[in-house]
Amino acid sequence: MIKYKRILIKLSGESLADTNGYGFSSEMLMHYANEIKNAHEQGVEIAVVLGGGNIFRGIKSKNINIDKTDGDYMGMLATVINSKALQSVLKNVGVDAELVCALEIEGICRKTNHIVVEKILKQNKVCIIAGGTGNPFFTTDSAAALRAIEMKADILLKGTRVDAVYSADPEKVPNATPFETLTFDEVIDKELKIMDMTAFTLCRENNMPIVVFNIHKEGNIQKIITGEKCGTIIN
Repeated sequence: MIKYKRILIKLSGESLADTNGYGFSSEMLMHYANEIKNAHEQGVEIAVVLGGGNIFRGIKSKNINIDKTDGDYMGMLATVINSKALQSVLKNVGVDAELVCALEIEGICRKTNHIVVEKILKQNKVCIIAGGTGNPFFTTDSAAALRAIEMKADILLKGTRVDAVYSADPEKVPNATPFETLTFDEVIDKELKIMDMTAFTLCRENNMPIVVFNIHKEGNIQKIITGEKCGTIIN
């Protein structure tokens, strides 16, 4: 029984990095593709937004004397590279996926809008949305929130490397407490860092529920779409 029939999955670019911390891990790319494939085969309509941190993070641009705006555009292009890689691997495992982008790049992808995304989903394709919001000063979290709202997703899935939202960073505080459910107000009151405030506010104001889960564990997306307990749900 499928609980969520239309989802947007936000995936980390940094998680795609190889053991040196950049480039691609073929194992992780294949893991992403298989997790998406399993959900897609259940009839779920899926859009994906990828970060670009394994290639370039705009926040680091100041360290190499690159203007913040230019750095953010470089980060957007990094998401296109990651998205193209995921599209290719998805096709190799038998999933038809179309890449669209906030920036029109002739020969690679067309520019996205909610009408384009709707048509792709109705064609039973996975829609990969690259290029962030198309504007500097916004993160890919904000892009994921925006796209989820535009496509009227049932829920936004934010894949991380930890199992849930915790009272503190579980990688630094061993006795941090995980939360099964939270309200938007509780996240603000507890000063929990789910995603950047722009993205979080977009979800809050548009009643877009968020589930934070461990993308590294096989089968977690399947658990979420069928309503099993997995990660933390914020609504």
